[in-house]
Amino acid sequence: MMVTIQASDGGEFQGYLALPAGGGSGPGIVLMQEIFGVNQVMRNVADWYAARGFAVICPDLFWRQEPGVELTDQTEEGWARAFELYQGLDEAKAVDDTAAAMAFLRTHPGCTGKVGGVGFCLGGKLAFLLATRHDPDCSVGYYGVGIEGALDEVSNIKSPLMLHIAANDQYCTPEAQARIHSSLGRNFYVTLHDYPRQDHAFARRDGAHYNAAAAELADLRTIEFFVRHLGVGARFTLSQKFLSDVWDEHMACEFAVGDTEETLRTMVPDAYVNHIPVLTGGVGHEELREFYSKRFIPRMPPDTEVTPISRTVGTDQLVDEMVFKFTHTIEMDWMLAGIAPTGKRVEVPLIVVVRFREGKLAHEHIYWDQASVLVQLGLIDAATLPVVGIDSARKALDPNLPSNELIARAEARRE
Repeated sequence: MMVTIQASDGGEFQGYLALPAGGGSGPGIVLMQEIFGVNQVMRNVADWYAARGFAVICPDLFWRQEPGVELTDQTEEGWARAFELYQGLDEAKAVDDTAAAMAFLRTHPGCTGKVGGVGFCLGGKLAFLLATRHDPDCSVGYYGVGIEGALDEVSNIKSPLMLHIAANDQYCTPEAQARIHSSLGRNFYVTLHDYPRQDHAFARRDGAHYNAAAAELADLRTIEFFVRHLGVGARFTLSQKFLSDVWDEHMACEFAVGDTEETLRTMVPDAYVNHIPVLTGGVGHEELREFYSKRFIPRMPPDTEVTPISRTVGTDQLVDEMVFKFTHTIEMDWMLAGIAPTGKRVEVPLIVVVRFREGKLAHEHIYWDQASVLVQLGLIDAATLPVVGIDSARKALDPNLPSNELIARAEARRE
């Protein structure tokens, strides 16, 4: 619904308000628009956050030029008018109007009091300026345009700020990105995330540069950032946040720290790990200590990386979907027992089902397509069997890639 907000310098303007689904109250988020106004795209984003327990307001930041602007990125006319409004925007007043929306939300009965900000494109820079000039509880900017020109305000940041940077952003050059990293990379309050091969507006659904995998990863990082700094909404309980944090700590102990005892500290004494495709793992701390210290942690290739796809958190169970990537440069007993290093690159979708008990991990069921791994290592022939190699990982990240190609291949052979 549309509500009226009082401007700090007199006058009033409209904002789209979306309250937590199911009633109740939640932490607040000021959603800062793209250059197309408070259109259906922005309302959908506001509703998405509201469905996750946040109270969201998206203020009309073009009201001083033309109230109620709703443009689309699907037409040349929409782009032309959007750039006119962008060029005519009084940026300082837009930041003040965002702060006015934040003040409105803090006193609204649907908001618990804490308020953060999130912005896209034009709004991405405004999120940065909100953090430097006002007092949000935290802020997030997606591919902000022109941040490199305001880095003299960095010293004013006194609350957590996260920036999502598209590596191929046509509106934020590599030089600009380097300046942002140089000024913000070591700032205690700032978290920077880079998205290789992504262009501007990679998170705008149905946009020309939309990338589902990158958008989902950025949104997951943003939600977790908001939960950490704003508290939890009606649809994300404290217990769910705790389970997510415990799992992240467990993963860090395995992959970043590489410490067996720290890994076991996150697990109940009778916990078990089962790598379903190859039946490796162990039951209880004694077996897991042997497994982690000799077969798993030291047998992880140095370039191992994980690309998250999705995370589902319940009351006592978590499911992580990811793409597991590595170069087969060392022996990997836990996954490829008896196979000498091939030097080949592997990317494979992987699912982890984690059960918790008493605040610690009780078990891990880990699934992946071993046939896909063996195809990528050149150990089985995908040309004669209904299996695929790296394409399974690519399609997990991009569902728009072709389907049913193995069926078509089989039918062609029968003809």
